[in-house]
Amino acid sequence: MFEAIDTSGTGLTAYRAWIDVLANNIANVNTVKPMSGDAFQAQFAQAQEIAAGPDGIGRGVRITALPGSSRQGIPTYDPTSPVADAEGYVRRPDIDMSQQMGDLILAQRAFQANANAVERSTAMYESAIATGKGS
Repeated sequence: MFEAIDTSGTGLTAYRAWIDVLANNIANVNTVKPMSGDAFQAQFAQAQEIAAGPDGIGRGVRITALPGSSRQGIPTYDPTSPVADAEGYVRRPDIDMSQQMGDLILAQRAFQANANAVERSTAMYESAIATGKGS
């Protein structure tokens, strides 16, 4: 009876994880590392559907992996950086800020849609219980 809430709940969990990953990437967009080390690796949330039950109805989604971007990053000339090498280069993360912001808006709206689905399903179940009680 509560499949709609359970399914939307998996969406809430998956989109919350995606928002967390995006927030971490955005927070580290200006992280510089020495050329001798690895750049900050942005993460990407990969989701997969949860297999349908015997009734053929889907059971939602789950995050299955958080792969990282290139360890090489983008070599950038910044001789004023305290971690710059002898030639003045540092490693910056390979993060496309416009892509991250677009994904963040998408994830926030999808999270909101799942929250609305939970809210509406709850209201529907409450109405059915009230009808069953003869109210």
